[in-house]
Amino acid sequence: MTGRALKLELKPPLAFIRLERHEIDDGLLAELDAACAAINDDAGVRVAVLSAGADAFATGWSREALDRDPSERPAPFAGLDATRQPVICAVQGECASAGLELALACDVRIAADNATFALPETAQGRLPVAGGTQRLARLVGRAEALRLLLLAEAIDAAEALRIGLVSAVVPRASLDAEAEALARTIASRGPIAVAYAKEAVRRGLELPIDEALRYETDLTVILQTTADRAEGVRAFLEKREPKFEGR
Repeated sequence: MTGRALKLELKPPLAFIRLERHEIDDGLLAELDAACAAINDDAGVRVAVLSAGADAFATGWSREALDRDPSERPAPFAGLDATRQPVICAVQGECASAGLELALACDVRIAADNATFALPETAQGRLPVAGGTQRLARLVGRAEALRLLLLAEAIDAAEALRIGLVSAVVPRASLDAEAEALARTIASRGPIAVAYAKEAVRRGLELPIDEALRYETDLTVILQTTADRAEGVRAFLEKREPKFEGR
């Protein structure tokens, strides 16, 4: 699948989404949702990698998108939320405004050593409109989120790693290879367990702790009925690598 804004390659057990433009607009959002739906519908895909071409990840909204009433725009990046597979975001160069909000909507972020991150909206008299105030605080905590939001200044990859915005910083030349290696490691895990882990964290953060713990238990009970769980136990007892089939 190749559109004007992005390219999708399905190479089970992985899927690769590559942004083809730096600015985010309604067309990119629509293509991203379609790509996520295609990934979600492919039983052979276990992990997705989102990256961008050229020298920047995503620099923010297009002028047309900025001029739109935010209430008229469907929930940005909803497709990423609905994707059962984990999505790894590989960031290089500038990652700002809606670009950072896109990265925040992914499950794991790794950065090239030339990456920068910013939510500059308050310096422009605006607010982030695609989840930046909410996802950032949930990821790095209230104090660090407010620092980035109120100062509206860019931070480098090392600082992003320090505050927990990204989980690794690698040389720019090896970013794609490192992202794929990470994706293949996750893809080797039990796919049902991985999907349930993502779901437990995503939904659990929205629930009171007692309800979240019950939800975790419910998913564990369901997981115990799967063939993959039985295979995991057998492989452990037989001291071999498990062969998960996603059922």
